[in-house]
Amino acid sequence: VQLQASGGGLVQAGMSLRLSCIASGNFFILGSVGWYRQAPGKERELVADISFTGNTNYGDSVKGRFTISRDNAKNTVYLQMNTLKPEDTAVYYCSAEIALRRGEPYDPYWGQGTLVTVSS
Repeated sequence: VQLQASGGGLVQAGMSLRLSCIASGNFFILGSVGWYRQAPGKERELVADISFTGNTNYGDSVKGRFTISRDNAKNTVYLQMNTLKPEDTAVYYCSAEIALRRGEPYDPYWGQGTLVTVSS
């Protein structure tokens, strides 16, 4: 099972980016998925997460600017980031709870990260 995060890049403040997190491989179900970020010298923090049924949760610093969504048919979770600020600069990681087989517990998986740089 692999999580592939993509969509990062260099943008100016005020612009938008959309990140994607795709789960691939042999598994039964993709459960909750979260986007986290880690800026240089700072701890990793939760940006947003979404349950299988679509319930969402956002970090205070991104509320109203970022939107997390998912396409269960594609095993993909998106993070739409609008009105980006220089303080959003970080490596963004996705993490997912995945059950490999029906009836088995969910285990956490992490993607490799994608760099978002916002210039002022």
